[in-house]
Amino acid sequence: MTPAELSRTVLRSVRGAVEEQELSVAVPARIVVQPPPRPGCGDYASNVALQLAKPAGRPAREVAEILRKRLAGSPGIARVEIAGPGFLNFTLGDDAQVALVRQVLAQGAGYGDRSAAEGAAVAPAPADSVSPADPLAGPGAVVAPRSPAARSAREAVVAEVLARIDAAAGVPDRRQDRADTRPAPATLPPNGPADPLAPVGPHAPADLLDLLRRLGSDEARWVLLRPAAHDPVRAPERPVQRESNPRFRVQYAHARVRALLRNAGELGFSGEPGDVGPPVTEGFPEVPDEASRRSASGGGGSRLPDAPARLPRTQDAPARALQGFLALLAAYPSAVEAAARLRAPDRVVRHLEATADAFFRWHDEFPPLPVGEQKPSAVHRARLALAEAGGTVLANGLRLLGISAPEHL
Repeated sequence: MTPAELSRTVLRSVRGAVEEQELSVAVPARIVVQPPPRPGCGDYASNVALQLAKPAGRPAREVAEILRKRLAGSPGIARVEIAGPGFLNFTLGDDAQVALVRQVLAQGAGYGDRSAAEGAAVAPAPADSVSPADPLAGPGAVVAPRSPAARSAREAVVAEVLARIDAAAGVPDRRQDRADTRPAPATLPPNGPADPLAPVGPHAPADLLDLLRRLGSDEARWVLLRPAAHDPVRAPERPVQRESNPRFRVQYAHARVRALLRNAGELGFSGEPGDVGPPVTEGFPEVPDEASRRSASGGGGSRLPDAPARLPRTQDAPARALQGFLALLAAYPSAVEAAARLRAPDRVVRHLEATADAFFRWHDEFPPLPVGEQKPSAVHRARLALAEAGGTVLANGLRLLGISAPEHL
């Protein structure tokens, strides 16, 4: 069950309570559910009862109890509890977690992308596709000036990526019904080119060419897309392949997933969604050993530079690691929709960063590959499937941003 599905389930419970006159309130347009701030409070939480309490003229906990009774036993929900002044905490059933992994793997490149589901081909939009007169330009939209030569690297890349995000979120073409016959300038090439000095079009901004020379396409895109609209761009002198670089962490996490799948294939097993079993009983070293680094690079002899360090293991780390990773996978489609609605591609960037970091925490507690003399089991197949789902989300997000998802790193 994704957050969007859970939100719709809660909304139906509110609507039912209103229709049967248990509550006298206006049914909200949408209900927000999100991971709880503390472990041990379920998988998701909602403050809908607190929002409805005043218009209903009833205590929030009383409203929460009405909704709890309606939600108890709903498909995919194992438990609903009331916390504090009236928060609803939801614990999903194991079948919901398995269903999420199945959904991500079944949809593959189409997970979180409505254009893929509808079979639409989405071409990069011209960098000046949003004009100051465009009534669809939402708050925070990056509006390019009329003269192509006057655009900056940031405006060019943001506008191009927003066109793909819009399509993925199912937003209508913002350029339709506008007669604009100006030649469309070329934009920063997705996933390349191999030669960072290759031409990018006659109207390419000078600062874009400079970033390509210094950083290459992947890093140039990342530094332009990561800041929020009101934050400045801070470009490094050169790309850095270490954990302090969030772009490296995201690409490294994807490469690690691909390595896990290759290594599992060599051991004769593949992923199958299911129960991921208990976590390891002993912690990992603070820094991965040489074998881990080589495994992440696909078994080669080269040493990966500064692979992300292991986090210290605490008592509640396993539950938090699993719940956090699953929650981020489920929330990816919502992150894409929020990026389109708010005209903020940095929402996708930061969701990928969080997903990559959550993947490493989960991997430490639930290693997908057998160790030593262990034989591959159903637990390993379930963990491998969950890892593959994480890799799918990372690849889909990187594709939206026009950044490569490497098989090896």
